[in-house]
Amino acid sequence: MKKKTFALGLIVLIGTFTITGCQKEDKVNASTGLSVVGYAATDKNLTILVDALTKADLIDVLDGPGNFTVFAPTNDAFKSLFSQLGVSGIADLSKETLTPILLYHVLGTEMKSNMLTTSYLSSLSPSQGNKLSLKIDVAGGVMINKTATVTKADIDVKNGVIHLIDKVLLPPTVVDLAMENDSFSILVQAVVKAGLAETLSGAGPFTIFAPTNSAFTALFAQLGVSGISDLTAAQLIPILKYHVVSGNVLSTQLSNGSVQTLNGAINVSLSPVPTLNGNAKIIATDIQGTNGVVHVIDKVLLPTSK
Repeated sequence: MKKKTFALGLIVLIGTFTITGCQKEDKVNASTGLSVVGYAATDKNLTILVDALTKADLIDVLDGPGNFTVFAPTNDAFKSLFSQLGVSGIADLSKETLTPILLYHVLGTEMKSNMLTTSYLSSLSPSQGNKLSLKIDVAGGVMINKTATVTKADIDVKNGVIHLIDKVLLPPTVVDLAMENDSFSILVQAVVKAGLAETLSGAGPFTIFAPTNSAFTALFAQLGVSGISDLTAAQLIPILKYHVVSGNVLSTQLSNGSVQTLNGAINVSLSPVPTLNGNAKIIATDIQGTNGVVHVIDKVLLPTSK
């Protein structure tokens, strides 16, 4: 597919940032006068984070000039991760394992809590030529990826802002991205019933055109069924595969014309609004996982009967 940039009215995108961020000009007189690392070194609840940053050789990055937002896991959050992974501590994790995890907690721009909205943000953790996405939810307090809660917000430092969180965030697959967004709960049910969760959690990469819950509800009405429970795995598999394209295809790489899915071709049209097969609108793009990218659509695509 040839590169072609297009605009989406409802796109949820955050620009890609370099690992050094932007020089912070308005925080010379920050309340702490410390960098991200400098503050973390003074907080007894962040000692494991400092150990992890040291082992991953990220101290100089977060101690230097920048404009960062750091979602900082507490010691208790790391201890829960160690239990989950079956390790005793940071000593059992390699630099190669720690680096993408730690960068997944960092944004390349400062965002205080009152600037956060329910949306996707791009972390500094690279994947598939893009940056891994974080799902932010702000109803009733800030949550990340539906699992981590901000327990203390807006710790002002000279090169950004720190928010403490109660869980370590692990880089997500495309299946994880769906599970972490309530708008995809029916899609997740369908993928599980069809037995495709393991496949789509594999190496990939995959491009997923993901129908929302509203899209599935409309499909159920069209088919005269009450929900996923009324559809068999044999019925779901060809439908779901029709939403998957091989490769990590970003929105800027889409072009007009036919695109081959895992179950036949779909037609992409970029104007007047980006659509698939003439009636399914692409309403959000470039939600990046470790093994692929998700674009959101407002209608379930049905493959042509063979």
